[in-house]
Amino acid sequence: MLTQPAGPTILGFDVVFIGTLLIAVAAAAVIFAIYTAITVRDPMAKRVKALGERREQLKAGIAVAPRKRQSVVRRTEATDKLTNVLGSFKMLQDSQIKAVQQKLFQAGIRKKEYAVAVIFARLVAPIVLGTVVGLLVYWVEYWPEWSSFKRFMAFAFAVGAGYKGPDIFLQNKITKRTDAIRKGLPDALDLLVICAEAGLTVDAAFDRVARELGRAYPELGDEFALTSIELAFLTDRRMAFENLSYRVNLDSVRGVVTTMIQTERYGTPLASALRVLSAEFRNERMMRAEEKAARLPAIMTIPLILFILPVLFIVILGPAACSIADAFSGGGPGAK
Repeated sequence: MLTQPAGPTILGFDVVFIGTLLIAVAAAAVIFAIYTAITVRDPMAKRVKALGERREQLKAGIAVAPRKRQSVVRRTEATDKLTNVLGSFKMLQDSQIKAVQQKLFQAGIRKKEYAVAVIFARLVAPIVLGTVVGLLVYWVEYWPEWSSFKRFMAFAFAVGAGYKGPDIFLQNKITKRTDAIRKGLPDALDLLVICAEAGLTVDAAFDRVARELGRAYPELGDEFALTSIELAFLTDRRMAFENLSYRVNLDSVRGVVTTMIQTERYGTPLASALRVLSAEFRNERMMRAEEKAARLPAIMTIPLILFILPVLFIVILGPAACSIADAFSGGGPGAK
């Protein structure tokens, strides 16, 4: 049994060990920041490569509607191995793979075979983390003063974190990407209106907007460029718009897709419909900003009470308190 080293502790943890761990994390963060600052890469190269791959797929006739796909996993050597392992546990279903693939698309990850890796991570991560924490808590007994309830909670937290970790990671990327697309959508619709009034076709308008907004809003430019490619190569233009709503988890994009499909079918004026949508989305963005500004006083209350007011009281009342203490102790400037 491993005994806890003598020394100051906080909640049963060795202060020296925690300090060393924090120093190591800070040093790693500094090294990573320096590395990212030195090795700055142009994101346009990766985006152009992904768009080129999609164009080649459409040229080869590989693309089909997502809901009509029968084989939803691209066959690779690594994917085959993971598929065999998950198939032995009866954990690989087409509906589950389709749901994970949609999340990957919404997160901006174009590799469909990563869906099997996500499902495999759900299986392996709880076992690995649970085994490590279980060994530390029950077998090694690194924290012998912990009660049985605290040990069980640590083990349960490790297992739960391992199982929900991949989903939380994907959801975080989806949320960030969706917010970035929502922020640039009104500007993109304004440019679409200008392109439509200038006489450009729909696919040329999407391509123009993607090139104009590629630097300011790379996520939105990426989606519009993919839509432009699919409009140029797919036989059914409705499928290209539905793929856009499939890749973006945003009600505003679904409204734009519905409008584009209706204009394609019934021949309604595209510029007027997009102008109305742009005004609505811009008002929605302004209302969201006002809502955040209205929540700011309530959010600042706790930091104000915990960090600002105590320092303010010390600065204002500190000299007066010292003078009063000196006066009562007889150590003032007039004392003899």
